[in-house]
Amino acid sequence: MPPVNAPYRPEGLLARPLYARVDASAVAHNLARLRATLPGAGASGAAAPRLWATVKADAYGHGLARVLPALRAADGLAVLHLDEARACRRLGWDGPVLVYGGLYSQADTLLLDTPGLHLVITHAAQLDWLAQSPAAARPSIWLRFAGDIHHTGFNADDYRAAFAHARSLAAQGLIGEIGHLNHYARADETDGVDSADARFREVIRDLPGPVSTSNSAAMLGHAARAAATQWVRPGLALYGASPFAHCSAAQLDLRPAMSLHSQVVGIQRVPAGAGVGYSGAFLAPTAMNVGIVTCGYADGYPRHAPTGTPVVVAGIRTRLLGRVSMDMMAVDLGPVPHAAIGSPVTLWGAEGLPVEEVAMAAGTIAAQLLTGLSARVPVALAGAGAAR
Repeated sequence: MPPVNAPYRPEGLLARPLYARVDASAVAHNLARLRATLPGAGASGAAAPRLWATVKADAYGHGLARVLPALRAADGLAVLHLDEARACRRLGWDGPVLVYGGLYSQADTLLLDTPGLHLVITHAAQLDWLAQSPAAARPSIWLRFAGDIHHTGFNADDYRAAFAHARSLAAQGLIGEIGHLNHYARADETDGVDSADARFREVIRDLPGPVSTSNSAAMLGHAARAAATQWVRPGLALYGASPFAHCSAAQLDLRPAMSLHSQVVGIQRVPAGAGVGYSGAFLAPTAMNVGIVTCGYADGYPRHAPTGTPVVVAGIRTRLLGRVSMDMMAVDLGPVPHAAIGSPVTLWGAEGLPVEEVAMAAGTIAAQLLTGLSARVPVALAGAGAAR
């Protein structure tokens, strides 16, 4: 650990002492941890489900290029759209790629230029577009059931007609394998998947093809359900955040892959009754020392994070005060009397401050914080000592 007032600053960072640190080894650990929740081939001879590593939104904000080496043990990658799939190929991934968004228009069929693509199909027009596709590479498809989340997909009345249409395309050699995909709305709840899964299973009863239902929460909270599928699709847990409000990442043996760091750049002695920040959103109950930290909503830290949101200053847990501004925030130095200008600050992901705890305090979710860092925040690779 560096001395309290001599913070770690990776070589190559700009003068402003704010940076994120990404640890690809944590992603590799989390992948192995999630894989361990899946049973191997049992007495029934059923193989363990294969695993799509979800890397949409540039690997949840961690940078696909930074973490892809740690995901080589995944069976496939899952992305949102075809441009992301092409990025995976450019970075050297030659395995299967699942495209959650499927096709947004008929023009997207011109991008089906690589083997190993799997498209999620959510409406009948996408099947019509595939029937007219000029591409030589024929994708596998996954019919999505609208389920209990009702975002996209076929409802119970339309699903079998969509399957029949897809099967006719497969018979003509226009597409590859046909799978069945569902996404639970309440997988983070103890009783959140039973009825939804039963309904899905009834809709696809007797239809051939692989099944995929389980995200991070479903894998970790409903392992038996996940084991009854052919593919699982973890996302958030790969990056070391818990999908559950009642259970921390550490309790799940997940390691945070991103941490956000800054410094105290100013100290104010605020008299009793004085306001701190815009609109005086925090009023000092007594005279107190307030630290100014260089990080704000333009960096992706949530503006709506309230007084009391936890931060760590010089190894000591304390709290945010008042409103977050564009470039800075105020923190309570009462618990940290030894703090000085230059003292290191952890905003999430290290020193016992999980990103999901900060997100909960701010009324949001970990995925929003991880994916929301702005481009002006440099990123250092753990162990590399250089900004990227």
